[in-house]
Amino acid sequence: MNTLTDALRQAATAGLDRLDAQMLLLHALGRSPHDRAWLIAHDRDPLPPEAAARWTGLLQRRQQGEPVAYLLGEKEFGGLTLQVDARVLVPRPDTEVLVEWALDALPASGGAEPARLLDLGTGSGAIALTVARRRPDVQVTATDASADALAVAQANAQRLGMPVRFAHGAWLAAVPGEHFDLIASNPPYIAEGDPHLTALTHEPLSALTAGPDGLADIRQIVRQAPTALLSGGWLLLEHGHDQAAAVRELLSAQGFQTVSSRSDLAGIERCSGGRWPGAR
Repeated sequence: MNTLTDALRQAATAGLDRLDAQMLLLHALGRSPHDRAWLIAHDRDPLPPEAAARWTGLLQRRQQGEPVAYLLGEKEFGGLTLQVDARVLVPRPDTEVLVEWALDALPASGGAEPARLLDLGTGSGAIALTVARRRPDVQVTATDASADALAVAQANAQRLGMPVRFAHGAWLAAVPGEHFDLIASNPPYIAEGDPHLTALTHEPLSALTAGPDGLADIRQIVRQAPTALLSGGWLLLEHGHDQAAAVRELLSAQGFQTVSSRSDLAGIERCSGGRWPGAR
């Protein structure tokens, strides 16, 4: 019978990243995918037949490009474990830049009314739930045009005990007549026909692409946001690695002030935002 080490060698031969292989093997064994210390200590253990069958299936699916998060059914983000599947995008570390900016820009607690944050296109709920955990005094609303995605986010909120309010609809149409201190969004921003899409075939295309230049949804959000922002409120948007200048131009042309961008750990401008005029 093959050992756990043999299974990892099999994965290496197939070209899998070692950490991914370790997590998938632990998952096949019914253990936490983060229990690598156990795996190292038991590397000579035999791989039971039932686990071997699960391992073979996971290995094949990973070789076909399916994200590890879908195979595990979960993804860590902002200190939370979010359940994910093919109905939503896999949360990326880049989005944590947007979350940190939102936390910096939200009004401090203690005002007459609680601050209100809107997460547009919430997907798995990554932005909304992380803010809700870090700022329990903030009223968080999350929307999505996809009912399937909204079901994933709602299930995550319920499992984590986060009092986030959800609304179904496309962008600001989901919350007509409402006003917020901050709107944050990680909308689709990849151009249709972009060659990078070939590596993302397992994720929902509607959450990835936005017109010929990738800016169609961002333009719509920038155009609609002023009607839903309180005076002095912020609009923060995640975008592609080469879109910061274009997004700043859109924000400035719409009348936003204090327009700027923030970079990820690699120094790439990953998010841009601006403040709607007026005193908060």
